[in-house]
Amino acid sequence: MKIVIIEDEPIIRKELKILLEQALYQVTLVEEFENAAKQVLAIKPDLLLLDLNLPGISGYDICTQIREQSDLPIIFLTSRTSSMDELTGMLKGADDYVTKPYQAPILLARISAILKRTSQSLQTETELLHVRDVKLNLPKACIEYQNQSVELTKNELKIMHCLFLKEGEIVPRLDLVEYLWDNQVFIDDNTLSVNITRIREKLKTVGIVDFIETKRGMGYRV
Repeated sequence: MKIVIIEDEPIIRKELKILLEQALYQVTLVEEFENAAKQVLAIKPDLLLLDLNLPGISGYDICTQIREQSDLPIIFLTSRTSSMDELTGMLKGADDYVTKPYQAPILLARISAILKRTSQSLQTETELLHVRDVKLNLPKACIEYQNQSVELTKNELKIMHCLFLKEGEIVPRLDLVEYLWDNQVFIDDNTLSVNITRIREKLKTVGIVDFIETKRGMGYRV
């Protein structure tokens, strides 16, 4: 598995490289930040560790540029600890947000969990699922509605897949977290909320409103 690191602090960059190589990952360092997104896309890694505070460019911008062309798993690794920074990072399309100083075992566990879920294909005999007039197209990873479509990331696709399979049922938040990330111990519950918010915003762009119902203290239903 190939991991790219974009980090401007030489000491942290070296520590991360050693840590990941000891965990048997192939590691590539990107040290020229102006065209970082292009470099990452050219390398075609399995995962990107991305700092936020970089000389001349924000990690948010790099994430946005990559998301325009790829659903590459991205973990923000940053010293910025505010909930607003984390929310912004997730809305920009990151798969996870880890703050410094990080704990090596937990960082490795999060990396492993993301790589595991992104390497697994969705197991289903039906490629096109319907809930009322809304269609979930699994091969194309998109939602289709009234001759319009909107693309979903892998996380968003798995959330919708789970909800579509249990149409009309309330799917507990814990079940969704376990379905997505296998081990909920390492995932902030807020991450699921951010993904749901992002899906709802995407659905609005094609005219789908109030499709995902929130049952407070319980879960979600379509």
